[in-house]
Amino acid sequence: MALSNCIFCNISSGQDSGTVLETESDEFVIFKDIRPASQHHYLAVTKQHFPSLKDLDESHQDLITRLEEGLRDFLKGQGVSSEDVLFGFHLPPFISVRHLHMHAIAPRSEMGFLSRIVFRPSSVWFKTVRYLST
Repeated sequence: MALSNCIFCNISSGQDSGTVLETESDEFVIFKDIRPASQHHYLAVTKQHFPSLKDLDESHQDLITRLEEGLRDFLKGQGVSSEDVLFGFHLPPFISVRHLHMHAIAPRSEMGFLSRIVFRPSSVWFKTVRYLST
């Protein structure tokens, strides 16, 4: 169910003309982050509204896998090496938009100091896909 006051619901349903959708599937869309942490910073946003990662359970593991695979395939198509990419999610209350979205940031090695803190893997506020599968 989409929420009318959720910017990511509006973007994922194609109602926001100001956002360019880079790619789209039945389950999610991919577009550039408006505050990039590195040269390539994209978001995979689900079409179904989930407030955050904490609203998912084990039955959603395949969805998480498809989000990451979608981002990997998209970046590969852009000529971006998968060797230096960070994939992950912020956790509440450290999320700016309360709609599930996975970050893909490359090259990870070129992130600035503040971005390295904001997107610190396995911190209290940011979790990688690897963390989720453990």
